[in-house]
Amino acid sequence: MNLMWGLNLIAVKMAVDLISPLTAAWLRQIMVLIICLPALKIIPGKMRELLLLGVLSGALFYIFINFSLAVSDNVSALAIAGQLGVPFSLILAIIFLKERIHKIRMIGMGLSFVGVILIVFDPSAASEGAGIALTAAASLIWAICSLIQRRLIGVPVLTIYAWVGLIGSILLLPIAYGFEPESLMRVPQLPLSTFGWILFSALGSTVIGQGAMSLLLQRHPVSSVVPLTLLTPVISVIVAAYYFGTPLTPIMIIGGLIVMAGVAIVTIRTAQAKEGTRAV
Repeated sequence: MNLMWGLNLIAVKMAVDLISPLTAAWLRQIMVLIICLPALKIIPGKMRELLLLGVLSGALFYIFINFSLAVSDNVSALAIAGQLGVPFSLILAIIFLKERIHKIRMIGMGLSFVGVILIVFDPSAASEGAGIALTAAASLIWAICSLIQRRLIGVPVLTIYAWVGLIGSILLLPIAYGFEPESLMRVPQLPLSTFGWILFSALGSTVIGQGAMSLLLQRHPVSSVVPLTLLTPVISVIVAAYYFGTPLTPIMIIGGLIVMAGVAIVTIRTAQAKEGTRAV
């Protein structure tokens, strides 16, 4: 699961460079829909959440994340900035779910933001301001989606992503045609290797990654599973630095460690809090 999610950033970066951001996003959702189509069905009482998740996770999220990768060269910096989704989720839970948090998680949340700010001032990432800002916006959308998914407990993962793929592909097609008509028209002539990058993202990240996460959470305590996902950004940073040759400067390493420390605190404490609630 961590390997699929960690390598996904590389696949998406290759896709947006070889095609274009919106067209790549549309193709990804088409593939997700095809893979998950057998599980597409109406879920009484959950359709509002499924449709909203489709709009946000299937379309808007990938518009921001794909453009962030298209305008950036330092993928490692974006991998670290992408961890802002965890503190954003906590902030939204406080605002909308009235969740109470203690000082430890507040410290973790603060560390996450401090680490990303530190990376912004790294000379090697000085030109990645737009990419980091777009990644932060995508992380906020991801955090909103995580709240919606809390209301979808019990709905099969493949059914959720069948709707995400359906809504995403419907919304992204006219947007891609409006902004990237030439790229969209070239889709039939694309080499199989290009489709391979997108397929890896659709199959590896969504079906295998999310499916594995769902399976683990059904069989093991949240507090045992969720902290293990902290390996994902580590894989992304290392592989991105190796594959794209982007530098890992001391400032970026320090900033990344600070972010990961903050995310670890928030993730582990949140998982423990959920287990405590279940136990009660």
